[in-house]
This record gives sequence, C-alpha cells and structure tokens, in this order.
Amino acid sequence: MEQEQFETRSSSSSTRNHDYNEENKVKSLALSSKFPLTCWEIAAASAVFFSFAVGLLGVYLTLPDSDYSFLKLPRTLEDLHILRDNIEGYTSDYTVQVLVGYCMVYIFMQTFMIPGTVFMSLLAGSLFGVLRGVTLVVFAATAGASSCYFLSNLIGRPLISSLWPDKLVFFQDQVAKRRDGLLNYMLFLRLTPTLPNMFINVASPIVNVPYHIFLLGTSIGLIPAAYVTVKAGITLGELQSIGDLYAIHSIGTLFLIGLASITPTLICKKNAP
Repeated sequence: MEQEQFETRSSSSSTRNHDYNEENKVKSLALSSKFPLTCWEIAAASAVFFSFAVGLLGVYLTLPDSDYSFLKLPRTLEDLHILRDNIEGYTSDYTVQVLVGYCMVYIFMQTFMIPGTVFMSLLAGSLFGVLRGVTLVVFAATAGASSCYFLSNLIGRPLISSLWPDKLVFFQDQVAKRRDGLLNYMLFLRLTPTLPNMFINVASPIVNVPYHIFLLGTSIGLIPAAYVTVKAGITLGELQSIGDLYAIHSIGTLFLIGLASITPTLICKKNAP
C-alpha cells in the first residue's frame, strides 16, 4: 500500500515537473518570438555601438569649445545646409578631426542600417570636392558595409529572417544560381536598385556570400553612385530635393553599367556545353 502511494506521489511529481518544463518551453518560445536575439548577441551589438560612441566622444573632446548644437544627423536638405555652413570653417583648421568624425558617423550609420547616408555623401561633395569626396564616401561606405556584414554574421540571421523573409529567400536563390559569376552579380546589385544596399549588407553573410567577393563588389560597385551624389553635393544650393539625384538619365546610366557587369557571366553560360 505504501509502495503504491509512493509511486502515485512520484508519478504526480513527475507529471508536475513535465508540465513545468513544458510551460517553460512555451514561455521561452514566446520570448524568442518577441526577442529574436539572445542576451549575448544583444551584448555584442551594444559593445559595437558603445565603441562608436566612445570614438565620436574622443573626436568631440579634441575640438575647441563652441556651440555644437548644429551637430546632428541631417534628415532634410535644410538640415544639411545648416550642418555644411557650420562645419565648413572647421575643415581647414581641424581637418583630421572632421575626416575621422565624418567616417565614424558614416560607418556607424551603415553598420546599424540607419537611413540618411545620401545626405552624408552630399556633405562630402560640398566640403571636399569630387575626387576627395568620392574617395571618402567609397571608403566609409565600404567600411560601414563590411562592419554591417560582420555584425550580421554574428547576430543577423534571426533579425533578417523576421524582417525580410521573402527577400532573403529570393536573394539566397539568386546567389546559389550565380556561384560561378558571383562577383559580377554583386557588382550588378551595387550598381542598380534591384535590392537595397542596406539589405545586401545584412543578408550577404546569411546567404554565404564570401567576404572577399562582398568587399570587391561593394568597393567597386559603389563608385558610380558615389560620384553622382558627391558631384551633386558641390552644387548643393541648386538641389531642390533628393529626388533630383535620381533623374532618369542617371538611373539609366547605372543600369547600363550594371548590365555590362553581368554580360561576361551571361556569355559564359550561353557558350557553356
């Protein structure tokens, strides 16, 4: 009799433990659906964020005492005019600080997918001219894209799967089909608005685009668009809206360059036995 009572209690306890474990699993799944990142992944992203913050603080502390209320990310052409007019005087006396600060802000925006880098590209043209402006934008954009690539490789899969599942499937299929001419395809994507650059940065490591292909495709493919934007920045006063940057002839030119970049791949496929 005692043995039966013991077995009954054991069975009851086991059932409660099983129910408790199942309840925890359900809670864990619910939590993971709300927060796709683990604590360690959030900590890693936070560490990168604070590294940029410390670097920008260091640049700020080396500048002379003044009113820097104008220092904010431009969201409109009016904001950009105010920023340019105020920062222009610092480019000659504090060139290194301005360059380092500019690059850090641009890379930070690219790393964390913050929109508005087009205004930063216009600013580069307005402050530094075409040659130095294009060089600066291509360097900062490539570094930012690379930073986003590595951060996404660490924590990006759950985020991109929840944010852009359809685009991710499409991109994965296209990359799988074009393994032999992947560099040409990456150049095509960078030269044309087929997929947003922000998405390409974060999705490339997820779909197994090798970093050297990503780096080459980014650094070369961004040059034409950077040139168009930086050149527009020189005549910033004549720019009425951001839409003026994307005139039909500019988009058409980029598409033609993009098609030229994938032509060798198409010819090789056609001639293949």
